[in-house]
Amino acid sequence: MSKPMSGPDRRTLLKAGAFAVAALAPGMQLMVSRAGHAADSAKVVIQYDWLMSNGQIGDVVAIQGGYFKDAGIEVSFSPGGPNSSTVPPVISGAAQLGQFSETSQLFNARASGVPVKILACGFRTGPYAFTSLPKAPIRSTADLKGKKIGMQPTARFLIDAILAKAKIDPADVTIVNVGFDKAPLVRGEVDAIGGWITNTQALSVVGDDRIDLLVRDLGLPSYANVYFASDEAAANNADVLARFIGAVARGWEWTYNNPEEAVKRTVAAYPELDLNWELKTIDLILKMSFDAETAKDGWGTFSPASLEEQLAIFDSIGQYKDGRPKLADVYTDAVLTKTADVRPKLGAKA
Repeated sequence: MSKPMSGPDRRTLLKAGAFAVAALAPGMQLMVSRAGHAADSAKVVIQYDWLMSNGQIGDVVAIQGGYFKDAGIEVSFSPGGPNSSTVPPVISGAAQLGQFSETSQLFNARASGVPVKILACGFRTGPYAFTSLPKAPIRSTADLKGKKIGMQPTARFLIDAILAKAKIDPADVTIVNVGFDKAPLVRGEVDAIGGWITNTQALSVVGDDRIDLLVRDLGLPSYANVYFASDEAAANNADVLARFIGAVARGWEWTYNNPEEAVKRTVAAYPELDLNWELKTIDLILKMSFDAETAKDGWGTFSPASLEEQLAIFDSIGQYKDGRPKLADVYTDAVLTKTADVRPKLGAKA
């Protein structure tokens, strides 16, 4: 990726709960409700959490391939950024749906009283990972003991959750606040450093012998690229939301079958991305998007049991001061059900 991209690095996760005092971004396109009887067409805006990048390749392919048009919807992408808010446009109706970087953001929003639900999850795991070197490798949770870990302050809750689940005393691990670049690891100031594994350009300075360990592999389940909508939209506009998710699923299927061309299309649409680095990253993106569960239930699927496990872990470290959200409040399976025959049933790439 051409810019430092990190889930919790990129946004203070509790920011989602502050939608009530946030102003809508200037120039934001307004969602237009259903218009015209022909093909029951509708205009849809999706508000992304961050700048368009390799996590949205399938979405870009869907718009360029005419899949949204085939579904009878006209879609506009509204990228986020460091000073934008993801939730307010979705709640106000300026956008019909949004995408969070991680499930934890939606949980925090819901715990703050924001009425939003998960519709589908594009990544099977959150891309946040710990990178270490062979001289002090971290290959398991037990290897965290006695290590000095560099993390962005907004991601601190991740290591707290990992240690709590593994029953490791936090005093056995030293946390050092760091930024986006990997220099502290290269200089030997920390034994490992956190960040998004999909940021291959930033990670390249560490070397090819580096060891990347996802938080999932450290016992903390998560999903990423989380498509969500307000409770109202989920209840009253499920058909339009399903048309969107179905078209995006087709985009990801095309990307799966034509990865290099999908990258080229995305970089052509967003030239700030670096073609060479995105070509080096696409295999990883597909591995994060497809696995045994998507082979069975289709792209975008998620497990309510996993959501419950995530909620319980975060609750155990005091993440929800006013009480943890109920599982039934954080997701709806209506859109996945409506798109069951459309979403590609593809497994992990070899």
